[in-house]
Amino acid sequence: MTEIIKVDPLNPDPSIIKYVAEIIVKGGLVAFPTETVYGLGADTFNSSAVKKIFEVKGRPIDNPLIVHVSNLEQLERITYDISDKALKLIDCFWPGPLTLIFKRKSGVPPEVSAYLPTIAVRMPANPIALSLINESKTPIAAPSANISSKPSPTSAEHVIKDLYDKIDIIIDGGETLYGVESTILNIQSDPPKLLRPGAIPLEEIEKVVGCVDVSEAALAEKPYQLIAEAPGMKYRHYAPMAPMFLVEGEIDRVVAKIIELAQEDVLKGLKVGVLATSETCKLYPESFNVIVLGSRSEPYTIAHNLFKSLRLMDDLNVNKIYAEGLPMKGILFAVQNRLRKASGHNIIRV
Repeated sequence: MTEIIKVDPLNPDPSIIKYVAEIIVKGGLVAFPTETVYGLGADTFNSSAVKKIFEVKGRPIDNPLIVHVSNLEQLERITYDISDKALKLIDCFWPGPLTLIFKRKSGVPPEVSAYLPTIAVRMPANPIALSLINESKTPIAAPSANISSKPSPTSAEHVIKDLYDKIDIIIDGGETLYGVESTILNIQSDPPKLLRPGAIPLEEIEKVVGCVDVSEAALAEKPYQLIAEAPGMKYRHYAPMAPMFLVEGEIDRVVAKIIELAQEDVLKGLKVGVLATSETCKLYPESFNVIVLGSRSEPYTIAHNLFKSLRLMDDLNVNKIYAEGLPMKGILFAVQNRLRKASGHNIIRV
């Protein structure tokens, strides 16, 4: 049976962290909060434990994991040839939601990186996560703590719903801060390449390292690529149970199109959900199930609420979902990336 342990997110009890770290060291699986989403962690160097992550999540083995470290000594255990540019990014953004692609040392089980020669690494800013990694004395491999393809978990309740009785421990540290995953940057490329937009905006990264190429996977305009250089690049992710359609364009035209399409569905007897913003939510008829993501003037609220809102659509048992498209700048770049993937690239442009 899975053990659920509440932990103070700002001042984690050292005795609890020590107890949970022992489970990691023994090859167990632990769900824990980070500043982005909840992660499902195992000892990076324990091949059997890493394989269990894939089994429990139903995650394809060619979808690499992110390894979480608590200090640079741990980073040096799993990678080599750390460039000056990488150190500059680390100095600016670690601990924090930036994942960097390094060369993988041969001693790291290849399953961690989906048998690629590279490895994705970050240092989380959440005190619980940092304390757990530090106490475990090993880097922790951890994808999001959810069933593969479902919306990422931003609270312990989400993890419980997906993984209860499948893992050893769930640490309940409250809701996560950002609500979207880390930004992933390949620094083996010159210039560096954005593989996944995330909680650290592209604009902030470019202030540090200059021009950054943006991959097609980051734009998420097309279905998945053949080889995943990093998590979230190949398979459908973040998907609610109901079919979802993302409507993109000028906001007044977006709202008009959603109303037109959704009203047709309602007349057919379908239960329709709409993901809207606070600026537009009152424009939709009462017959729609409208969930407000947040305000366009406060984009971090939208990111924070995104996955929670997608899961709420499941709870409402809607038959179809329409979502408003968002501008691809700042943290909303990450939100739009997730919406495109959650929709299975069912994009309507108006």
